[in-house]
Amino acid sequence: MVVERLLPSSEAEELLAVVHEICADQLAPRVDQAEADADFPRNLIHLLGQTGLLSLPFDEDDGGGGQPYEVYLQVLEEIASVWMSLAVDMSVHTLSASAMARFSSDEQRKTWLPDMLGGSQLGAYALSEPQAGSDVSAIATKAVPDGDQYVINGTKAWVSHGPHADFWLLFARTSADPKGGLSAFHVPAGTEGVTFGAPERKMGMTASTTTSVIFDEARIAADLRLGDEGQGMAIALSALDSGRLGIAACATGLAQGALDLAVGYAKERHQFGRAIGEFQGLQFLLADMSAAVEAARATYLLAARLKDADRPFSRQASIAKLVASDAAMKVTTDAVQVLGGYGYTRDFPAERYLREAKVTQIFEGTNQIQRMVIARSLLR
Repeated sequence: MVVERLLPSSEAEELLAVVHEICADQLAPRVDQAEADADFPRNLIHLLGQTGLLSLPFDEDDGGGGQPYEVYLQVLEEIASVWMSLAVDMSVHTLSASAMARFSSDEQRKTWLPDMLGGSQLGAYALSEPQAGSDVSAIATKAVPDGDQYVINGTKAWVSHGPHADFWLLFARTSADPKGGLSAFHVPAGTEGVTFGAPERKMGMTASTTTSVIFDEARIAADLRLGDEGQGMAIALSALDSGRLGIAACATGLAQGALDLAVGYAKERHQFGRAIGEFQGLQFLLADMSAAVEAARATYLLAARLKDADRPFSRQASIAKLVASDAAMKVTTDAVQVLGGYGYTRDFPAERYLREAKVTQIFEGTNQIQRMVIARSLLR
């Protein structure tokens, strides 16, 4: 169904209508086969860039769309309701480009941002490592100064669309200080000494390739560092708050897609002489699914509106990520139940929705980490 949205402007309403059309005409016909084939849809990334969707939350002075974050997130949700992998890739790109927009020099922004926002430069986020996931202070990848260059050695794990990226936002250690020793770098694709692990064999989101990225004596120019040495932790954490909102919006969209599928099936499937949607037991299930989707949307929109107002939103971002990802898991599970045996087959996308939902409780900080963030904020 078309989601009822309360948008801040007529321009935003027109934008969402265009996105809805793109989803129906360009994404929906391709998603099932691409996911089955684990086919990364790079040409659709270009399409989103050419349409201006990759630039939405960035300042107009930088070539961005100048849209509030609440509008950008609802665009992301709309895409995720049709193609979760593509929406997550879009969110990761925004996360990766945001550091360039916020912490770079004027010259760096002039050189790199236009292509990032136009869709010809796809960004990946290289933070996690095999032994450093939620514990960012345990990062071991090193960037050692050598004249006018840095020499980088280490391995990054779980990098979304890692081998397809045109640049990586890399976080590496420039000193031994656990928290103050990280720095951020813009690493262009084609840098010598950068290789990739085998694609992870994931249970879902197979069209979004996930790999490790290996740096072996990789050299980059010193002017590709973003911000000051030692500022990497602050850059990473500031980006993660916004990234968690991106995942919350994606999870909400995924849940909405599953709800739409279940409602449509309940209207069409007949048993005992009537549509199964007429049975009260199924109606209650659908009602709970709808309530979970609406609650998830409300939490991420509150956090986004705080961000747009330049107010603290870290706790609300964690709440949104927690609520929306748990809702996605519940709603996709219930969608399979509504479809019964057909929900367990690949003839319908319900089983794919369920497989895709699980990771939303894991990446951008597990939901256990989100609970820690929320509790610490309350007790601070």
